[in-house]
Amino acid sequence: MAVISKVRCLVVIQVHGRNYELLEESRDGWDEQVFKERYSEVLNKYDYIVGDWGHNQLRLRGFFEDSRKKVSYDFKIGTLQDYLLEYCNFGCAYFVLKQVREEQTE
Repeated sequence: MAVISKVRCLVVIQVHGRNYELLEESRDGWDEQVFKERYSEVLNKYDYIVGDWGHNQLRLRGFFEDSRKKVSYDFKIGTLQDYLLEYCNFGCAYFVLKQVREEQTE
């Protein structure tokens, strides 16, 4: 998603030996402690993690870069707005993290 790639990093988070940049936060959706409690290693493979709040519970979903081949369209970050509108509570608090891969660091 072009908009996300242009956003400056708000904060860097480390969990399970991986670094993530907080790219977007809506309605105070970011809670580092709850994120770390809910994080599962199955999320390691994704380029982005989106967390959204519903009924006082944090739900995490992974997305890939739009340029990734052999990835279902629904799992590409370009579909984020559709996901937020269709699967999340209207106006919910959410955040977007981008995984910082080693080749991205200098």
